[in-house]
Amino acid sequence: MELRFTKEQEELRQAVRYFAETEVAPAATMMELTDEFPYELVNRMAQIRLMGIPVAKQWGGAGSDFISYIIAVNEISKISAAAGVILSVHTSVGTLPILHFGTEEQRMKYVPKLASGEWLGAFALTEPGAGSDAASIRTSAVPEGDHYVIDGTKVFITNAGAAHTYIAFAATDRGQGPRGITAFIIDRDTPGFRIGRKEKKMGLHGSSTCELIFDRMTVPIAQRLGEEGGGFAIAKASLDGGRIGIGAQALGIAEAALQLAKNAMKPLNGSARVEPEHARLADLAAQVEAARLLVYRAAYMRQEGMPCTVEASTAKMFASDTAVAAAGEAVRMLGAQGCTKELSAERLYRDAKVTQIYEGTNEIHRIVIGNRLLK
Repeated sequence: MELRFTKEQEELRQAVRYFAETEVAPAATMMELTDEFPYELVNRMAQIRLMGIPVAKQWGGAGSDFISYIIAVNEISKISAAAGVILSVHTSVGTLPILHFGTEEQRMKYVPKLASGEWLGAFALTEPGAGSDAASIRTSAVPEGDHYVIDGTKVFITNAGAAHTYIAFAATDRGQGPRGITAFIIDRDTPGFRIGRKEKKMGLHGSSTCELIFDRMTVPIAQRLGEEGGGFAIAKASLDGGRIGIGAQALGIAEAALQLAKNAMKPLNGSARVEPEHARLADLAAQVEAARLLVYRAAYMRQEGMPCTVEASTAKMFASDTAVAAAGEAVRMLGAQGCTKELSAERLYRDAKVTQIYEGTNEIHRIVIGNRLLK
C-alpha cells in the first residue's frame, strides 16, 4: 500500500514547509542562541491555525485531521525540533485530552482557547521518582469538600512556564495503584501552583522545560478530568497520540540530517571513497523511509479510531533511533565542519537524543512491543 496524502494534506504540507523555511528558520537561530521560549513564533503559528489542526471548527480548531497535524509537526521539525515539540505537546497531550475526556463545560472553557492558540497547553506526568513508571507517581490529591488539595512535584515538563493550562496527574488512592490515579486540568494561576527550576538542556533550545511545584494547591472538583481513578487510562490514551507526535518530530530531524549527509556526499562523487559512502547513505535513506511509513501508519490508525498503542510505540522507537543514527552520520560525513555551529548537523545531533527518552524511553517501548508479541 502506498502512502499518499490527500490534496488537502499535500497543500497543508507545502504551506507549513514554506512557513518553516521563512519564519521558523530565523526564529530557530535565535532560540539556539538565547534558549528563550519563542512567544512570537507561537503566536504566528496560532495566526495561521496550526495550534488546533485536528480540532473541529466548532471548538475553535482548523477542522482538519490527525494526519494533517502530524504532517505539520514533521515539517516544522525539519527546521526546528524545538518548535516541533512545542506544537506536538500542546496538541497531542495538552489539548486533545480535554476534547476527548472533558465535560461539556470543560470543553467550552478550554478547547477553543487552546485550539486557537490563544492559550498554550502542557502535560504534567513525570516526577523525580516516576518517569517511565507512571503508575508510581507520588503527587497526592486529597478531596476536601468541593475541591482537592494537591501536593507534589513534576519534572521535565515541556512548555512549562509558557503554558496557560496543564493536564496533571495525582494519586487519589495509592492503595489502588494505577486505578488510584486521577487527572486534573490546572490553570497556571491556581493557588499553590508555581514554576520551579528551568532545565538547561543540551538540545531543544527555546523549548521551555521546567519543574512544577504543587504546594497545597487547591483545585475545584470541576477541574477534575474524567472520573476519580480514571487518570491512568487518560494518560495512556493521550500518550498514544503524543508518541506519534514525537515520532513525527524525530522523523523531521532524521530527514533534515539525511539531506545534510547527501549534501556532504556530492563533493565525493568520482573519488575512491564514494562506494562505501554510497552504501552508508543508502542504508540511512532506507531507515528514514521506514520511519516515515511507521509514523504515518500509526497516525492513520489513530485517526481512524483503531487501537494503536503498539504501532505508536514502534513508530516512536524506530523514528527516534533513526534520528540519532542519521544525525550522527551527518556529523561524521561533514567531518570537523559537522561539529561546528556553522551547519545544523551538531544541533540535529543534540536535538535527536531526547527523542529516544521522552514520551517513554525506547527501552520501555521495546517492553511494550515485546509483551504484545508474546501474548
